[in-house]
Amino acid sequence: MRFIRTAVIAVAAVLSIGATRADWTQTFATGAGGSHVVGNPQAEVKLTEFVSYTCSHCAHFQQQADDELKLGFVQQGKVSVEVRHLVRDPVDLSVALLSNCGTPRQFFGNHNMFLRSQERWMPTMAKASKEQQARWTSGALGTRMKAIANDFGFYRMMEQRGYTRTAVDRCLSDETKAKLLAAQTKAAADAGVEGTPSFMLNGTLLAGTHDWASLKTQINARF
Repeated sequence: MRFIRTAVIAVAAVLSIGATRADWTQTFATGAGGSHVVGNPQAEVKLTEFVSYTCSHCAHFQQQADDELKLGFVQQGKVSVEVRHLVRDPVDLSVALLSNCGTPRQFFGNHNMFLRSQERWMPTMAKASKEQQARWTSGALGTRMKAIANDFGFYRMMEQRGYTRTAVDRCLSDETKAKLLAAQTKAAADAGVEGTPSFMLNGTLLAGTHDWASLKTQINARF
């Protein structure tokens, strides 16, 4: 009887340990206005990131913060992260449409891929001819976005993520999603966001906070 009771206690302890180690980095949701959220819905601290894909500071923040933010805060259920878009230019719009292509679970993989590889594809923007720039800004949404995707190598990048060209073209032509992204951009401006990356903690915009070191200090101060 003592052996059985000991075994039951041991199993209960193992289950208890497993229960406290839920990986909240695998919990995804769509927020109000089409934003994307990862983490514990009941997290004590809710971080909102305002991002532009053609912003070099956003790429730098992602490289600095992503692993530490996920492993140190999100995984444990202490912080949830919501990503909202502030679209700055046609190239930014094309990447935002591609990042939002697919399910909420796919979003963060797409998002990370574009930011982490920004230094490889962004030079195309500076070297673009007048003819290329005209293709990016003239015609129907799908025509413009497909021209950008072709010039920047985005089709190849999305293929590596498991997307077919047909699926990519469908996302690049998504007028409804483009309007949603425009609404997110307007909402960010209305909330006082003047540049990217910018952040909110529990709904409060953090003035003068645009890097991981400053943000991390303010997150820790919430606990």
